Amino acid sequence: MALTPERKLFLGVRLKRLRRELGLTQSRMAEDLGVSPSYLNHLERNQRPVTAQVLLRLAEVYDIDVRSLSADQDAAGAQDLSEVLADQLFRDLGIPRHEIAEVADNAPGVADAIVRLYRAYDDRRRLADLGAFDRSEDGQGPGPAVTPSDWVRDYIQSQRNFFPELDEMGERLAAELKPEVQGFVTSARNRLAERHGVQVRVLPMEVLPDSIRRYDHHRRRLMLSELLGGPGRAFAIAYQLALLEHDAELNAMVERSGAPMGPTRRLLKVSLANYLAAAAMMPYETFRDTCEKTQYDIALVRARFGASFEQVCHRLTTLSRPTARGVPFFMLRVDSAGNISKRFAGAAFPFSRFGGTCPRWKIHSAFRTPGKILTQIVETPDGARYFTLSRTVWRIASPYAEEDSELAVGLGCELKHASRLVYARGLDLTDPVVTEIGPACRVCERPACPQRAAEPVSRTLTVDDFTKSISPYPFAG
Repeated sequence: MALTPERKLFLGVRLKRLRRELGLTQSRMAEDLGVSPSYLNHLERNQRPVTAQVLLRLAEVYDIDVRSLSADQDAAGAQDLSEVLADQLFRDLGIPRHEIAEVADNAPGVADAIVRLYRAYDDRRRLADLGAFDRSEDGQGPGPAVTPSDWVRDYIQSQRNFFPELDEMGERLAAELKPEVQGFVTSARNRLAERHGVQVRVLPMEVLPDSIRRYDHHRRRLMLSELLGGPGRAFAIAYQLALLEHDAELNAMVERSGAPMGPTRRLLKVSLANYLAAAAMMPYETFRDTCEKTQYDIALVRARFGASFEQVCHRLTTLSRPTARGVPFFMLRVDSAGNISKRFAGAAFPFSRFGGTCPRWKIHSAFRTPGKILTQIVETPDGARYFTLSRTVWRIASPYAEEDSELAVGLGCELKHASRLVYARGLDLTDPVVTEIGPACRVCERPACPQRAAEPVSRTLTVDDFTKSISPYPFAG
């Protein structure tokens, strides 16, 4: 986060938030930073810009990454709040963008609360439209304001999909296993047997018709479906090992998260155990070094770690260790109908939180070219550009006569990082061919889009008997 004469950094809210998280008084922090309490008070009230000397002192004294204080960290909050306030419910207020940015910047907790409240409202509105009502976690009365999957997704994203203690556990476990190249499954399987008395069995799909993994506590047996490929079996073994060796630590992390009781806590624990399994299969430092040396060539990374395309993409979104950062990727997984089943981001994320993805993004074209990587440079309405790649994946093998389990995974990063990727080789990144995209149509204000599915709620639909526009839903500017 470089300081220039043209840009003064007013980071009062973030500085105050940091001080409170550290449990310090203004006097104590001022003493630590070598400034007067009154000067620190001016900084926290945005009456003085933060200097380079203060930033360096913050990093030195509190061992933090100063980039965590950047305004870019709150960009997602402003984007989410903009989507909420674009709803027809607030249309008459005409809230300008700079006010939304100020709220997200100066009162991020309030912004998060508004977004959470809107999500509960929107969920109930959809249920009412469908004539359906969910139930609470104990099965009695109305359902929770936020579903377990939404709560867990929001919590993981609030951590930027980065859990350093799980990465450290994974590295220690991998070091103890000492697997040879492509030898993780054998080492992990032996550890399950020798330390925990657990045997792994691969069974026909007739035996496990509705499951791909099942653990029998009484017989100490991990049963895997034959429909799982090699990477899937490796991950299932790593997941079981993570639960058996670090159950107490995982439970403690769930407790600290403040997750609601019941399914939400159980789902969060599963998600954290999945993270730990990936960290054991693909230890942080080794994985990041391999990515950098191969220019993030996913095929080569997969070969090194015996992982699937999706597993590698998911792991790429977690490389946020302050002393060894990777490219900050975002990742999305959709089905052929556009339903989003995974959404993770280590940094900026260009798509709508409450809707789907833009039909102009090539992730939807991936289904027409199974197994082929499609690259694309996209630009969002705010002018931000991203380099993306998309490809189809399969969770499990599907019998010919049954429905296909094909999904599509999209991976991307800000364009400024594209030069580090093998997939951008040969492209003119200074003057690239760009596809203009937007968030969900209801909150996208791009005019003349031939693939628009609805007019934006913030604009008035214009109907003309004598003219047919490029967009099916033209609107007033």
